[in-house]
Amino acid sequence: MGIPAPNESARAVVTGASSGIGMALAWDLAARGHSLILVARRGDILEDLSARIRTRHDVQAEVRAVDLSDPCAVEVFCAELADREISVLCNNAGISTFGALSELDPDYERAQVRLNVNAVHDLTLAVLPQMVRRGSGGILMVGSAAGNMPIPNNATYAATKAFVNSFSESLRGEVGPRGVHVTLLAPGPVRTSTPAPEDASIVDRVVPDFLWHSSAKVAELSLDALENNKMRVVPGTLSKAMSVAGGYSPRAVVAPIVGSFYRRLGGDDPANP
Repeated sequence: MGIPAPNESARAVVTGASSGIGMALAWDLAARGHSLILVARRGDILEDLSARIRTRHDVQAEVRAVDLSDPCAVEVFCAELADREISVLCNNAGISTFGALSELDPDYERAQVRLNVNAVHDLTLAVLPQMVRRGSGGILMVGSAAGNMPIPNNATYAATKAFVNSFSESLRGEVGPRGVHVTLLAPGPVRTSTPAPEDASIVDRVVPDFLWHSSAKVAELSLDALENNKMRVVPGTLSKAMSVAGGYSPRAVVAPIVGSFYRRLGGDDPANP
């Protein structure tokens, strides 16, 4: 059956909805008629987003200020979702770090795994049984081209996205024949707008403008792919190149090259000490 038509009782869940791809997904889903549950830590941003969405579109937009790196908060939220009619789940929330793992904050690295892996798994487990029972639903997994290869100086993030990439495509093989769509989004660098030079991060300065993709376009491509039951959507030149490199290039060759680039993102550039 695939993605069910919007109705008053059903909700599309978007995690990480307070910025970037998540916010763009929320706007696009609302434009397609889906009522929403918006999830992120920053409740104030979500309340503002909810009000703007409801003003522009004839949908509901509920707010859940949840820290998805907190297992207790995730457990409570999952219990709610299991009792709601969830038509679409966008597993978008995630964080990343750059630099040598031995020099990074261990607590933040653990939180990254809980958010990027455990929460994705738990939320999927919460909504999947109902989707399978009714033979319809859609799950968009936001993985990454970074999950296709070893990336020194981005080790935790690359490993968590490798889980999401594999989990998505494995799950698709299980539930696709039962009417549930599962699509993996594996984007490269994405941003909402080009920052002013004084506001540019190290990532903005290192990655050329032509390699960036807009959040709105990525959201549109992703939801189109989910509706059409595509296995994977890889928007942008850099993400496509990383996917090819990760799939076909010798890892012993790729890892040092990619790792040196990600070392720069961590602010540790030997050429510019």
